[in-house]
Amino acid sequence: MDNPATDRENRRWVRDLAAAGPVREAACRELYPLLLRIAKSEARRRAPVLELDGPELEDIAHQAAADALMAIGERLDRFRGEARFTTWASKFVIFNVATTMNRHFWRRHEVPYDQEDWSRIASRFNVGPDDEAQVREFAAAVSTAVEENLSERQRIVFVATVLNGMPMDVLADELGSTHNALYKVLFDARKKLRAALVASGHLPEADEVHSA
Repeated sequence: MDNPATDRENRRWVRDLAAAGPVREAACRELYPLLLRIAKSEARRRAPVLELDGPELEDIAHQAAADALMAIGERLDRFRGEARFTTWASKFVIFNVATTMNRHFWRRHEVPYDQEDWSRIASRFNVGPDDEAQVREFAAAVSTAVEENLSERQRIVFVATVLNGMPMDVLADELGSTHNALYKVLFDARKKLRAALVASGHLPEADEVHSA
């Protein structure tokens, strides 16, 4: 930043949030209302799509702001001063709102992560209305390949994320796992399915089963 006043303000935020005791507490009290305003604004923006409103939105905003404040404190060493500190900090709360609202949406609608509707697999490929018979045949082939080639955990992750569109962070919470661990499971599952579908003639060499 070329603005001396902004540079001083940025240094103050980093210094005070990195401090201990009353200094840090005062900085947190100052930053939290800003994070909460951003959280409420972002939650309202996303609310119509995710069908959330009222007290639930308020709870989500407070939770996202509190989580963001903690994350900011843990990542102060990553702030490079290339923008206002508050602008950098706002990205944490926007991310947390998105994550929290997706999680609430899935839990509120009680969508089982292992529910199977193989007709949905067609949406992962460019097939039109004239290809309904082909779509049904392909869906059946994928279902068979899943049952015959995937482990139970690979099946759960594939069905939840590819078939049902469940966000990976929500599934990680459900299974008590991590993003990275489940991405690895999904990668291995897709590799196995692709090989099986190519071998059965349902996929050419260049295609693959896409993730959500």
